[in-house]
Amino acid sequence: MYEKETEQLQKIIDDSSRIVFFGGAGVSTESGIPDFRSADGIYHQKYKYSPEQVVSHTFFMRYPEAFYEFYKDKMMCLDAKPNAAHLKLAELEQAGKLTAVVTQNIDGLHQAAGSRTVWELHGSIHRNYCMECGRSYDAQYVKNADGVPRCECGGLIKPDVVLYEEGLDQNVIRGAVEAIAAADTLIIGGTSLVVYPAAGFIDYFRGKHLVVINKSSTARSVRAELSISAPIGEVMSGLRV
Repeated sequence: MYEKETEQLQKIIDDSSRIVFFGGAGVSTESGIPDFRSADGIYHQKYKYSPEQVVSHTFFMRYPEAFYEFYKDKMMCLDAKPNAAHLKLAELEQAGKLTAVVTQNIDGLHQAAGSRTVWELHGSIHRNYCMECGRSYDAQYVKNADGVPRCECGGLIKPDVVLYEEGLDQNVIRGAVEAIAAADTLIIGGTSLVVYPAAGFIDYFRGKHLVVINKSSTARSVRAELSISAPIGEVMSGLRV
């Protein structure tokens, strides 16, 4: 299945030396992590508050108990393992083909698979800090805390993830944009290109090959040389490095 498309993608990769991968939630769904916008995603489940309300800066500050109840249950999937897509991207980097991964995900699975240059646009569940003294805490500490995680100093611990109403880290933006601008091939995978400003970063691509791998159509049209409507792990697993 998808042999023809995979073979086309293989030819593009063979012709490339500076590949950048731009990915979203669809990259991690095959690892068992729910996305937000698909038919069975988090936005279509019933909660007292909408997910967009819960993962906002205002909600976090006003209702940290409700925030952490949702966050720990739905966004901290610490048992998830990298899937075929994560592993193949790490292989491509090790082979000198791929220069960077730009991800909208916060799960850390690209690094767990072995990828080294990863620009995390929306932060990571694996970094957490006290809002009072700045002390760092890992994901296990937050996940295992009874209710709202607190620092030894008593301060509120905040995940280093970009909530609604918060801006993206400028150094991460710079690194992601520079990587995309220098790429000869951009592979967009597992994202509906709905979330801005992240989705706008692909406009910096001026290279030779543009590929989209996503189960559903993207929210914005891109002039892709190759579009594959399929689970990204299935497609990537068939590639030769």
